[in-house]
Amino acid sequence: MIIQSRRKPEWLKIKIPKGQTSFHVRSIIHSNHLNTICTSGRCPNQAECWSCGTATFMIGGNICTRNCRFCNVTTGKPLPLDSNEPQNVAASIAGLKLKHAVITSVDRDDLPDYGASHWVKVITAIKEQSPMTTMEVLIPDFQGNLDLVDRIIEAEPDVISHNLETVRSLSDQIRCKATYETSLAVIKRIADSGIVAKSGIMLGLGELPEEIIQTMDDLRSVGCEVMTIGQYLQPAEKNIEVKEYIHPDQFEEYRQIALNKGFRHVESAPLVRSSYHAERHVRK
Repeated sequence: MIIQSRRKPEWLKIKIPKGQTSFHVRSIIHSNHLNTICTSGRCPNQAECWSCGTATFMIGGNICTRNCRFCNVTTGKPLPLDSNEPQNVAASIAGLKLKHAVITSVDRDDLPDYGASHWVKVITAIKEQSPMTTMEVLIPDFQGNLDLVDRIIEAEPDVISHNLETVRSLSDQIRCKATYETSLAVIKRIADSGIVAKSGIMLGLGELPEEIIQTMDDLRSVGCEVMTIGQYLQPAEKNIEVKEYIHPDQFEEYRQIALNKGFRHVESAPLVRSSYHAERHVRK
């Protein structure tokens, strides 16, 4: 079922984070001068995740070199990398006593290695300070340089995620520089390494049901094990508008279809985002 109204339906109401645990998470993040996609991306699950004492850390600063039409992260010329960030992120994860950590980043096309070496430093620092914490990293495409993807693989996080974001026909319209085929190549490289490969897409941008099914097939063809499917929500006026709101029953149908196609784990619901219930996606 597709809802064509621009007004948000009841199932998309978002709770404001509150409570002592949420305050504790915010305090640790701010004291270590860190960024989270929870706030920069206006994630609808911020309340749920922070109340459980979890957060997704965003490294490389809070200014992105790309200007994707769906994203609310500031675009511009980033500041130099913070050399203290790897240790600060690791200290925050240790301080929060996280069992599972998710790390993402802005795109750093301004750097010679697009930030890959910084990624490795962050992963290494987390492993040193919290050896029992499992980890997912949600990486950029590194402009298709698979040797740089290999550097992330060699650092051995438990899950490596890279989002397709949308179906093939809409990719060039909503993404900046990234291409559908490049993203598939990145995901294949991850899967071929034996590490859990994960990807996600947003619905409500004007894609057709058959295109969603084809995207599932494309991901499975390169070895992707985990998929997330969520509703696109326009974070700011400058971003692309929502074309349609998808009913939760339709998300559940897509979940079942994806599982039948061989995905090991699928999160599919209106408020699902890349890191939603990420702790479930580690291969046991």
